[in-house]
Amino acid sequence: MQAPKALGVSRSRRHRAPISLGAMSAEPPKSIVAALSFVGRSGGAVKSLHGFQKGRHTLPTAVNAATSAFLAKLCEAELAEQAETFFQRTREALGYKRRELSLSVSSPSALLTAKDFAFELTYALETGDPARYSVTHTLRDLRNAEIVRRAEFDTVFAGVFTDLSFALRKGVRVEAVIDMVEALDAGAGLAVAYPSDCRDCTLTVPDVAAEVRCNGASLDLVFPSAGSPAELLDGFAAVRAAFSLSPELSALLG
Repeated sequence: MQAPKALGVSRSRRHRAPISLGAMSAEPPKSIVAALSFVGRSGGAVKSLHGFQKGRHTLPTAVNAATSAFLAKLCEAELAEQAETFFQRTREALGYKRRELSLSVSSPSALLTAKDFAFELTYALETGDPARYSVTHTLRDLRNAEIVRRAEFDTVFAGVFTDLSFALRKGVRVEAVIDMVEALDAGAGLAVAYPSDCRDCTLTVPDVAAEVRCNGASLDLVFPSAGSPAELLDGFAAVRAAFSLSPELSALLG
């Protein structure tokens, strides 16, 4: 798998409860958002996995329980290696002691649990092309607001994430979001695209590379290239400023 490219945005066992979202200046208030996560994706051809044996194995042609179990066996080596790399990198960069950091690997997923956050790796077959797999990287359950801005944390997760996902506490009607944008003056520059059934919508913001996608349950900022959590939060600040064109839209982002 190729490493993700750098993000193209300007740079501006006892666990504590997750941090208040309002503690980080680039985030919306906790009254709006139920959970925050950073998501990144990579992938490759199933036949490139170490467990795949040419002449013995055949490529999946559908995604179901059997082929997913097959993938779980094929990716065991890659998953274990990647998870261990993140474990060691996190331990060394952030100085965690044994009781502050643990790793659980159960293919096709691995979970790194630190005192300040959780990080998950998950392999899955691509629905549109079962001969390929994806790897989803998810950083969640942040308990320390300051850690995202630490250089050591940035080093661990540099170039990993493309999506900043806000799970909305009460949800919103996609149609209402669409109507808010369409009610703006054409000169505002904020645009929205959506399918006929309005199951979701995509907003584009002037001078910001990220797309804003809303499906009613979550609001996701999707950047064209990967970066660190701090870089995604800087990009979010620019999006929030553009949303201030509409009081109703601004309320979604605090």
